[in-house]
Amino acid sequence: MDIWTYQSVEYVTVAGEAWLASASEYPRSMRALWESRPWAPSVLPCGRAFDVISMPALFGRRVLDELWASGPGCGPVAVVRGRTLLFVQPGAAPRLRRLLAWEEWARDVPPLLCHGKGDTVTVPPVQRTAGDGPDAPGHGRGRWIVAPESRDPWLPGASVVLWACVRAAREPVEAR
Repeated sequence: MDIWTYQSVEYVTVAGEAWLASASEYPRSMRALWESRPWAPSVLPCGRAFDVISMPALFGRRVLDELWASGPGCGPVAVVRGRTLLFVQPGAAPRLRRLLAWEEWARDVPPLLCHGKGDTVTVPPVQRTAGDGPDAPGHGRGRWIVAPESRDPWLPGASVVLWACVRAAREPVEAR
């Protein structure tokens, strides 16, 4: 399955919103904000409900293709400001950072931004409006490629992401 053959999703489900809001210290306030401004991006803390691995868009595409082709798939994925945001298990970001620094394959993988406890990330709006095409003003707000759909989405761990990154980095682009 090539995740990139799909258009970005138009909205996050109610259960997905509940999961995203659970990352906040004030989940009810987040839900109220989204109710009044569903088209606005939000900033959420990492480390409670999820960590986030941010990677260059092209490499992120290769990693996601690898996760779907040879692995278990992926959980929520967004694109914000030209970077792919892969939502992973809480605690996976610092572990992945250590694994990449320790192992010999670090030179093959482009620098990843691993956001964990104490970090925040901007997430795309929970709904897209009709004018959110690629040329629309404010398109830089980001979009969901795989939106959260449940209160307990499957999130990959550090080892799953590590191997997907290594395979994506080492496989020639022509082979795809």
